[in-house]
Amino acid sequence: MPTHELYANDPGEHRWQVPASGAARFNWEYDEGRDRLLALYQKGKDKQWDGQRRIDWGLEVDPYDALGTPDDAMALYGTPYWAKMSDRDRADLRRHYASWQFSQFLHGEQGAMICAARIVESVPDLDAKFYSATQTMDEARHAEIYARFLHEKVGMLYPINDNLQSLLGDTLRDSRWDMPYLGMQVLIEGLALAAFGLIRDTTTKPLPQQILAYVMQDEARHVAFGRMALRDHYAQLTDAELREREEFVIEGCWLMRDRLRGAEVLENFGFAHAEAEELSEHSEFLQLFRKLLFSRIVPCVKDIGLWGKRLQQAYVDMGVLELGDSSLDLLMAQDEEIAERLDAERFAAEERARVEEVTEAIEAGAAEE
Repeated sequence: MPTHELYANDPGEHRWQVPASGAARFNWEYDEGRDRLLALYQKGKDKQWDGQRRIDWGLEVDPYDALGTPDDAMALYGTPYWAKMSDRDRADLRRHYASWQFSQFLHGEQGAMICAARIVESVPDLDAKFYSATQTMDEARHAEIYARFLHEKVGMLYPINDNLQSLLGDTLRDSRWDMPYLGMQVLIEGLALAAFGLIRDTTTKPLPQQILAYVMQDEARHVAFGRMALRDHYAQLTDAELREREEFVIEGCWLMRDRLRGAEVLENFGFAHAEAEELSEHSEFLQLFRKLLFSRIVPCVKDIGLWGKRLQQAYVDMGVLELGDSSLDLLMAQDEEIAERLDAERFAAEERARVEEVTEAIEAGAAEE
């Protein structure tokens, strides 16, 4: 079925055109590069995988409980509205929230694919072009996987959130070559990684757990790439140039914080926009969720050298400044380990099943003799 027919809300025109600006840069020096970045490029090549084969698409998914989302994660939980809802209404709400979350993941991955391609085009260093080419393939795979999950398992999609679309547009329209790194690799990817991790670590459903664990294994490399490239570049910028980028980060973080309300879902259940925003804003679970989602962004911004007083004050206002002391390297290592452990457990179980099948066949043949 065409995607257009599965949207919960009218997405409007199915193509969004963003005017491009900035130069395409070639580099004729093919024998120079940063060892760390070239090693990451090699890892990016080695870690390519096929989403059709690595993920077990035969797993059953209940579209009305696709993620095993607990009741208290629903914005209406604990309100008089929740008490009046039937079990069927609550299941329908849970389906809409899962669709909304994974739809934003899907749209973000397409944005990441386009930004990675833009980096290949505009970044001046060949080692960065090499790595970005592998990331473009990664993001294409992620978009493919999220689209398949939504089409085949949930049967519903949501249009791109206005705030996410705004940040993507600002990132792509900027002519400075480092802005796709900052907007996508640091802000959007950082937020997505934290959201993926929260669901990966709490879901009781094996298929979304596989999807998120394997996508996060790729995304850990992408954030590492952004950190390396921007740290080197920002060390050379003037104070005025750094402040410009800090302003972009502040505006982007407020946009992404507001993106996380999911008011569109409640509007589809009859709530006016203002009331939907109010209910989402005051949900205790969503307040905690929003704070945790900055666990990857704040330490990354600090690490790359954007840590002026105005930016720090913005993080104080958001209640996330203390996250700047988190260890990104530890988080990324955990993402790698979880994906590898999941693979090991799955393949060990499959091997045991094959051994049992062969043993049963041998025993059956012996009995016939």
